[in-house]
Amino acid sequence: MDPIIRIENITYAYPDAPGPALDGVTLDILPGSFTAVLGSNGSGKSTLAKHLNAILTPASGRVLVDGMDTADEKNLLPIRRRVGMVFQNPDNQIVANVVEDDVAFAPENLGVEPAQIRRRVDAALQQVGMYDFRLHAPHLLSGGQKQRVAIAGVLAMEPEVLVLDEPTAMLDPRGRREVVSTVEKLCRERGITVVLITHHMDEAARADRVVILDRGRVALDGAPGRVFPQADRLQALRLTVPDATELILRLNAAGMDLPADAVTPEACAAAIEEALCH
Repeated sequence: MDPIIRIENITYAYPDAPGPALDGVTLDILPGSFTAVLGSNGSGKSTLAKHLNAILTPASGRVLVDGMDTADEKNLLPIRRRVGMVFQNPDNQIVANVVEDDVAFAPENLGVEPAQIRRRVDAALQQVGMYDFRLHAPHLLSGGQKQRVAIAGVLAMEPEVLVLDEPTAMLDPRGRREVVSTVEKLCRERGITVVLITHHMDEAARADRVVILDRGRVALDGAPGRVFPQADRLQALRLTVPDATELILRLNAAGMDLPADAVTPEACAAAIEEALCH
């Protein structure tokens, strides 16, 4: 299977920064996959996200989206149609006074026919569970609901890839659960490729793949069940482990023999139940 996004040895530095934000990053993102990108502050994860739809372009190396080089200006519009971005603060992405008008904003600006816009808006709001709020004022919604509306606005462009740059950073635990559940459903049921930038380990545990950046380089890359049990390595990278992994490691230290790759609460609970029943 060919990657939908290919990142080839890219570097990028901000003016006056003491060092590069990205330093030789190479990654392939496969269609339909769910990739979580983690790292401590300053690791380069948000800079990487902005390279995926040509908000930034690399100083060296290249990023290919469906074979299109992000550095070629003629590719800008088709790339941004394929790769949609959702940012930390949903208020910065909401531009209208009614939910459905906000979701319609992007396809209207793309010149989509009105009948198609109606179909896209309804479908996007249904996909994120916000259809019943389509006539509501966005400023009256909760943080999690606003972020789901922001995601719907991106989905209305019918992208192949959804990149979310710390979309739950400003949300309470309930809002975080709403957004991550929505994103996971879009990937698993709709086949949308998801790249989630996060600093919440429990969110990353739900992905197919975890990429950990450190000082602009890839430090770890693999399935959550292989990456998260490396507690000492994660600590050296100034990161913790998911709560489920922490519990598994403590119980194993106390004499149990539980699978270290049970990194989600559901997998952890099932592993403990099976151990106690045998």
